Amino acid sequence: MITILEHEGVRRACTRLAMEAVESNRGTEDAVLIGIRTRGVVLARRMQREIARLEGAQLPLGILDIALYRDDLLSGGCEAVFKGSEMDFDVDGKNVILCDDVLYTGRTVRAALAALSALGRAKTVRLFCLVDRGHRELPIRAEGVGKSVPSSREEQIVVHFTETDGEDAVYLLKKGETL
Repeated sequence: MITILEHEGVRRACTRLAMEAVESNRGTEDAVLIGIRTRGVVLARRMQREIARLEGAQLPLGILDIALYRDDLLSGGCEAVFKGSEMDFDVDGKNVILCDDVLYTGRTVRAALAALSALGRAKTVRLFCLVDRGHRELPIRAEGVGKSVPSSREEQIVVHFTETDGEDAVYLLKKGETL
């Protein structure tokens, strides 16, 4: 097991992602944060707090559940449980800041875009991820990345947030390793 980021590194990455999101949107007007369930929501909440602190703007935050939009749903390879999306705003005409913890093949993002499209027509959608580990299978890239981590397909990236796991850290695990 290799520790990629510890508490302070995760904090700095979240702050940087929040600043990059505001910059790419040219401010906070019509911007909304949407986190992909589960750890993408934690990232979105942290970015929301940083944007409020830095810009004085409280962006709306939504939770996107992609379980029903996964391309492995019918193949039996999916163990996702649908908990539902939670959004008290309309995405029509909004600049969506889509947040997830790890960008890997791009399939999660593809499912998120399908789920988001079912909710309305956003003006723009920009992806922000804490970790990009490469190995894309779809033509998807993030607008903002906290940390790029070269990895093999046999390795695994595990993100821990205090809110869900009791600590802030990012780990690289070799095949067969556990935390």
